[in-house]
Amino acid sequence: MTVELITTRDYEARTGIHAPTELNEIKVEETSEMLLYEELSRARIRDLEEGVRAQRARSGPRAVRRWTKVARWATRRAERLQA
Repeated sequence: MTVELITTRDYEARTGIHAPTELNEIKVEETSEMLLYEELSRARIRDLEEGVRAQRARSGPRAVRRWTKVARWATRRAERLQA
């Protein structure tokens, strides 16, 4: 089975039916739809970033306390090993 490639110009010549000339309208619709999806993805990214910032703000003091304890432990250990 073989398939013959046919161009739009050949199709129009054989059938007498002209291809739609509303190409610009189609492109505008596709572009606006694409921009809509792009804006939705940006909004989701912004929401995720805000959530991460809020989580960091909540866990910041806890991390400070934890690293302070680790620093004290390291200082005491270093003093014991030097003595």
